[in-house]
Amino acid sequence: MNIYDFTVTAPDETEISLMDYEGKVLLVVNTATGCGFTPQYEVLEAMYEKYWEQGFEIIDIPCNQFAGQTPGTDEEIHAFCTLKYHTAFRQMKKSDVNGERALPLYTYLKNEQPFKGFGHGPKALAMAAMLKTMDRDYKKNVDIKWNFTKFAVDRSGKVVARFEPTEDMKKVEACIAGLL
Repeated sequence: MNIYDFTVTAPDETEISLMDYEGKVLLVVNTATGCGFTPQYEVLEAMYEKYWEQGFEIIDIPCNQFAGQTPGTDEEIHAFCTLKYHTAFRQMKKSDVNGERALPLYTYLKNEQPFKGFGHGPKALAMAAMLKTMDRDYKKNVDIKWNFTKFAVDRSGKVVARFEPTEDMKKVEACIAGLL
């Protein structure tokens, strides 16, 4: 099994095979429109514009599982992203990334690159403290912890890295550039 065995759903309910992305470098991201990390859309769009012609694609999957920070319909979410952040990369249907209704793609991604921590710094400490109040054992499971968790996938379809939302976006970009 690899990344190309999965599908994602577009807002119009069209099933999109990830086989369509074979040979490309991917960044799969669960996003939110009302989160403290939402400004990462700006960096993601800049990366997309910079690397798209080299074979880079972003798979944006809005998710409302984290403090309800992605309200609205798929159309409202898309309008917000394109108007505020001028996103040009394709956005998928709002979906779950954890639990019984999690996309099978996310079950695969989490197993390929489990949670390894939030890193260091004030944002990392704040995330750890907040999650500890919600789930004392959060470190022991592979679940997505918050919005804007990113998975980098190389051209052969291998999931090579997981970046928590607290990770410096320069590290994410360096990973993508290295895969291209």
